[in-house]
Amino acid sequence: MDFETRMVTDSLGREVEIPAIVEKIVPLGNTPRMITYLGLANKVAGIGGMAPDRISPVTAYAYATKDLWANVPIVGTDSGGATNYYPEQIISVNPDVIFCSYNKELADEIQNKTGVPVLTVPMGTLFGKDYEQALRLLGDVCGTKERAEDVIAYINDCLKDLKERSASIPDADKPSVLGAAATFKGAHGIEGVYSKYAVFEAISANDVTEGIADKAGGVLVDKEQVIGWNPQFIFLDSGGVNLVKTDYDKNPDYYAQLRAVENEKVYQYPSSTSYYSNVEIPIVNSYYVAGILYPEQFSDIVFEKKANDIFRFFLGSDDYLSKLKAAGVSYGKVPLGDD
Repeated sequence: MDFETRMVTDSLGREVEIPAIVEKIVPLGNTPRMITYLGLANKVAGIGGMAPDRISPVTAYAYATKDLWANVPIVGTDSGGATNYYPEQIISVNPDVIFCSYNKELADEIQNKTGVPVLTVPMGTLFGKDYEQALRLLGDVCGTKERAEDVIAYINDCLKDLKERSASIPDADKPSVLGAAATFKGAHGIEGVYSKYAVFEAISANDVTEGIADKAGGVLVDKEQVIGWNPQFIFLDSGGVNLVKTDYDKNPDYYAQLRAVENEKVYQYPSSTSYYSNVEIPIVNSYYVAGILYPEQFSDIVFEKKANDIFRFFLGSDDYLSKLKAAGVSYGKVPLGDD
């Protein structure tokens, strides 16, 4: 090599020689979202993702950068959980580095087929330490260490604020809540629920699903289980709202047994998961849910301002709420039985 290089150890312990200064990148897996948070969207030469005409505001990082990336070649996809990459297209855009969140075998395969250095980072657990590891590695390679630390601090400050405000509420005074119409392997109706949901855990919510699963994620339950839980509040992923409304029209007697429906305590928020998990939307969702469940403790928070501040920090986009509202995937009550 006739230019300065350095050795970097990635998250899987692979030692990779990369250019000392990285100007052109190809992010695959969950790294397009991460590099967007780090302000590196303008360094993308080719991207793993979906066609621009399929991008919803719920895939926030891609929607916020869709104009910037309008002419950036798609060089891979993880749509529907199926990972694929296109070596010829990657070679044609001549990147300095390829980032991915894949296993060692696939990372080595991509590097061998393209001749381009490949660095792996953790997939990223929502609000987890491995996400911090990913951001720090990306920031180190691309010269945005300070921004990486700012993003990590911002996430942790939000989580601390949410936790501290919620901690003063006795468990006995917390209303019961269910996260339904969960997004996992597609959209689901009322029977698709979240277990150990990070949005609820961030605010120490009284989640009725506690104990149904060992791992965080979506779970399909019998609809009668929802009746058994009979939560006071139900929050629905925007992607599953129409499934719930359709089911209500077919089975109104079932929903009449739910006090959240009877008391008009059913709400929607944007799906946290869209082409892997978002970060900014779940943080906003946590503030939204907390403001409804714990109005006294969050009385000084103006939700619209807080939400747009969070979106602006992560995405560099002003008034992102209006984009969510225009697409019908924003925040609000879900009327069941009303047109």
